[in-house]
Amino acid sequence: MKARDVVVVDGIRTAFGRAGEKGFFWQTRADDMVVRVIRELLRRNPQVKPEMVEENVWGATTQEGDQGLTLGRTSALLAGLPDSCSGFSVDRMCAGGLTAITSAASEIAFGACDIAIAGGVEHMGHHPMGATADPNPRFLTEKLVSEDALVMGKTAENLHDMFPDITKEMADEYACHSQMKTARGYAEGKIQQMIAPMTVYTKEGWVVADRDQQPRPETTMEGLRSLKTPFRVQGKVTAGNASGLNDGACGVLLMAADKARELNLAQRMRLIGYAYAGVKPEIMGYGPVPATQKLFARTGLSMDDMDFVEMNEAFAVQCIVFMREFGLKFPDDPKLNPWGGAIAFGHPLAASGPRLVTHLAHLFAAHPEARYGLTTLCVGLGQGASAIWENLQEKPKKNKQRG
Repeated sequence: MKARDVVVVDGIRTAFGRAGEKGFFWQTRADDMVVRVIRELLRRNPQVKPEMVEENVWGATTQEGDQGLTLGRTSALLAGLPDSCSGFSVDRMCAGGLTAITSAASEIAFGACDIAIAGGVEHMGHHPMGATADPNPRFLTEKLVSEDALVMGKTAENLHDMFPDITKEMADEYACHSQMKTARGYAEGKIQQMIAPMTVYTKEGWVVADRDQQPRPETTMEGLRSLKTPFRVQGKVTAGNASGLNDGACGVLLMAADKARELNLAQRMRLIGYAYAGVKPEIMGYGPVPATQKLFARTGLSMDDMDFVEMNEAFAVQCIVFMREFGLKFPDDPKLNPWGGAIAFGHPLAASGPRLVTHLAHLFAAHPEARYGLTTLCVGLGQGASAIWENLQEKPKKNKQRG
């Protein structure tokens, strides 16, 4: 059996809120954020009737409380999808949402279903990362894993140790550019197109969450220099050159290419391939490098073929390492995160992978001459995740025929 082409038809997300009582999702359930995304995907694509959706896959790092009870199934029922729609949940920490997408895409590719919704959610206000985890003591007593592996900020400091010429000033400069690009994306109306407004109840009463809370367009290099380094005395990682703690959800509508043609739906982009790779847990930020290398080797493509790279900015240092490894220009290569990244938007863990995919689809729409794009993330406990997509929104002008 020949694998079928899998395409992204649409993607949408909630705004990303600050985690905790000051965030606008503090009194909102995680599964209700997922429901908002599912319903918006169907509203925007009326050709897709609820009974056509056969699979609903959602990533979440903490699968308990309002993110538990097999969220992929419960959210399908809550959103009004029929009983016939199956669903499941996955966890690959920061890459949980991308894993949900590639899992659903694999089902479609091999004919298990024609149409699926996949995404990720994280309510870090309700579920702080690792708060209820119980790591096996053998990790530390038998020195299987460094203690640093359990604190993401320490893994970023370890990357600075591996690449000592990447200074704190460089990390701050990268972060400053991320904030400026996001501010520009909002000013040009690009970001708003990807957000489904959601009415939520807060201490101030009912409000409409339609804009990310995390971005700080007023960020300056001077302000970043003065921030504390909480993970190490005289360290290099600060709240300013790292992503925040956030709440949010993002999902995409996937289907077989022939099904999209049958329904007369515009195909935004085609999945070319994906790869996951492991690294030492204490340097988890290095993960995108081997994952991308593996993916390039399998597809025959290279960074030269990529018109855009949407990379999750867990920490500035891991982005700079990636840029160096693949010859991207520091501090602001035009193909990397043109509308900013997680340092500005925030990083609600499993929601970030689908956000990258949605961003890339919109970048492709704005640049019909583009052919290929990469989405990539580092993953807690030492992994990397990468996927390559082909622009289908207008016939590409490049003549290469790969993938």
